[in-house]
Amino acid sequence: MGILNVTPDSFYDGGRLNDDDSILAKVNTMLTEGATFIDVGGYSSRPGAQHISEEEELKRVVPVVKLIITHFPDCLISVDTFRSAVAEACINAGAALINDISAGQLDPQMIQTVGRMGVPYIMMHMKGTPQTMKNLTDYNDLMSEILLYFSQRIAEAREHKIKDIVIDPGFGFSKTLDQNYELLKKLDLLKITEMPILVGMSRKSMIYKPLKSSSDQALNGTTALHTIALMKGANILRVHDVKEAQEVIVLSKNLNL
Repeated sequence: MGILNVTPDSFYDGGRLNDDDSILAKVNTMLTEGATFIDVGGYSSRPGAQHISEEEELKRVVPVVKLIITHFPDCLISVDTFRSAVAEACINAGAALINDISAGQLDPQMIQTVGRMGVPYIMMHMKGTPQTMKNLTDYNDLMSEILLYFSQRIAEAREHKIKDIVIDPGFGFSKTLDQNYELLKKLDLLKITEMPILVGMSRKSMIYKPLKSSSDQALNGTTALHTIALMKGANILRVHDVKEAQEVIVLSKNLNL
């Protein structure tokens, strides 16, 4: 899954894609390099990110979905949003699935909207909101609580007739550095849900902080952790750098993981 942030303040690539030509060039590169999905996001979910209105998010995202579909009609577009109105507008514009960082908790209409629209749903583990999550990192048992969370969210999704569900354990969301690595170490426990597992670690602080570097210098570390994630059962890698991630996937397949 290739990341396409149309935001001015995303932690790595915010503000880089600010016109049609740069957006189409980025999409073309990611598809050429092997991306299965393009994940379009108009609301930055980095810790402490600025909150924007629903109207602003719609203005950022819907035209981009239409632009991509016009030029790449076979492209599978995922929309990274926690708002049901944005999800519905983007599906009507040609998007194929919804990627919700809140698993329906920030908009009570989201799950029923996805069910009614009949599209796949990616649900992520997070406590609070992007503005508060960094202060919500207390767990008695991290993995048990994540598994309970997914069992509840999956049950609600099934009640609303959502057939295709992907789970994302939410690296960097309401988790400390140590908790992120505990999650990676025990990622295979999530296979008990029998759902595909999406991992989003690309260039995050869990990589560059231990290395005392920056997101710009975190590609090699990202590749290393992607390898571990695949060995632990990840099915989808959500990435900024498609070529390198695709190489990890190809080489990992030789291990028959």
